[in-house]
Amino acid sequence: MWRGIICLGLLACQATKESVAPPHTEQTTTVAERVVPPPTIIEEMPARLVALGDVHGDLKAARRALRLSGLIDFNDVWIGGTTVVVQTGDQLDRGDKEEKILDLFESLGEQAHAAGGAFYSLLGNHEIMNVELDFRYVTEAGWLDFADYPYDPTDEIYAELEEGQQGRTAAFRPGGPWAVTLSDHNVLMVIGDTAFVHGGIHPEHVDYGLTKINSQTRQWMRGERSKPNIMSGDDSPIWSRLYSDDDVPPDCDTLQQTLDMLGIDRMVVGHSVWPEAQQVCDGKVWLIDVGMATAYNGIPMAVEIVDDVVTVLREVE
Repeated sequence: MWRGIICLGLLACQATKESVAPPHTEQTTTVAERVVPPPTIIEEMPARLVALGDVHGDLKAARRALRLSGLIDFNDVWIGGTTVVVQTGDQLDRGDKEEKILDLFESLGEQAHAAGGAFYSLLGNHEIMNVELDFRYVTEAGWLDFADYPYDPTDEIYAELEEGQQGRTAAFRPGGPWAVTLSDHNVLMVIGDTAFVHGGIHPEHVDYGLTKINSQTRQWMRGERSKPNIMSGDDSPIWSRLYSDDDVPPDCDTLQQTLDMLGIDRMVVGHSVWPEAQQVCDGKVWLIDVGMATAYNGIPMAVEIVDDVVTVLREVE
């Protein structure tokens, strides 16, 4: 299915020299043990491409979206064949079944690959927040789910935490087991003629290099360098609402400039909650965060791209 990988931007494939964070005792997964991360660019468009938005710890909603898309059966077994799926981030926070969702998505990645398809869950702002140890949206159950992860009580990072918060901190801090697992996920990617990202891709991101954004974020999550500055702030790929803000018209000119730089037709984004999946800018950007998680009381939906036709998938009432 893949014809090749390309690097975008003049600095996309250059190595960087950053300060390296020291290792810590919770890191139980080594780079050698993990699968090669997915490419940033997959040139060939698959026969069927499906996109899912934010699930925020709601396992039931995630399963419903996967089933309505014909991707899993009622035993969570992949039945999507050669379908390629992109989930645009925010698996974490606001809900009570985060670890089960993470486990499910990791399993589907393996199952889909074995069947000739693919399942890619991207990094959203909430995954990045957890690696930054910003836990403001964690539920009580979210603390309990990760409470049994081991930690070093002599490490000062745990000194000011409340009882029960150490396990999640150990799991998600840079170099921690879940941070390392999630480091194999992309921030953004392009498949065929469609780009996928949680917030939005801007021209400056293309200039910086999509591959470089993914690789530097991956290194930071593994505890190998500092967080890249381009991943912070309202204009970052995970926080941008340039094309999806419900209070401000989408910046279709900047969108078109970005698409032209990438040589593609459309972008698919999550992050901003809408009552249903929809397009703006004459179909050049699709908004797929439908608030399907219980925290938002939305209805699971997905977007399917077949033969360059985009279709919104909904449950039949």
